[in-house]
Amino acid sequence: MIFIDPPYWPAHGTVFSHLISDTSISELHAFAATNGVTERAFDLDHYDVPARLYRDLVSAGAAPLSGKELARTLVASGLRIKAKYRVKSVGSVLELRWNTLMPGCRELGAELLGRWNEPHRNYHSATHLLAVLEALDLLTARNVPRPVALAAWFHDAVYNGTSTDEEDSAVLAQECLNTLLAPEETAEVCRLVRLTATHAPAPGDESGHLLCDADLAILGGEPDTYSRYVAGVRQDYAHVSEDDFAKGRTSVVRQLLALEPLFHTARGKELWAARAQENLSRELAAIVTP
Repeated sequence: MIFIDPPYWPAHGTVFSHLISDTSISELHAFAATNGVTERAFDLDHYDVPARLYRDLVSAGAAPLSGKELARTLVASGLRIKAKYRVKSVGSVLELRWNTLMPGCRELGAELLGRWNEPHRNYHSATHLLAVLEALDLLTARNVPRPVALAAWFHDAVYNGTSTDEEDSAVLAQECLNTLLAPEETAEVCRLVRLTATHAPAPGDESGHLLCDADLAILGGEPDTYSRYVAGVRQDYAHVSEDDFAKGRTSVVRQLLALEPLFHTARGKELWAARAQENLSRELAAIVTP
């Protein structure tokens, strides 16, 4: 069911309501799209909607609740996104992580954070970077090799939704790190960044296994988390028509399903493999079935 609280929250010269679902993010996106709420208004687990839309949304079926009731409903639904995954919190956490990883290189960290927070990014944003770093923590008991951690920071540092993004990110890593690290370590970071184009590391490539598993961990998320991921990817490719996106996404999903194995580390398989197969298969069926 869809819920909305009264327009109370001030911003941009008006006041805003919050629009949520207690069932699924997919339901929320569908309701918003049907009723003229722009995709830009989505904020991870709710839409911010201006006061002028409040009455229309209630008429369309959104059940009015007080702000406190709406917050409790969102928490109870299991769809609420923790504060650490919101932009300001994400930035603070990532800044701390970078300064621990590369002390004395604050300017480079700030440059990378600026890239990850570019306005055209939705899924491929600082939130994704933090999720990859946290996945690496899970896979290594918080003992991530430095080249792997740096490759995570650089792997989508250049993101334009093109086929050269991984190569461009590797080139950026080379340019940024060649005076900071030994040549062999810089080369390893660049090699790992390039691996994220295919997610097909060679047998025995332990560092490659770690990075690729962490980058694909989202595939093994809960269904609603996976739905948010798919919606974010679609927003990242907003410049692509629906038909072309469906064709491209079908190809990507089939390639992922064909990877054997999809996850390489024992821990990655345990955490994410089964649900990833379910999520990908469900998405593929939805794309190819009219």
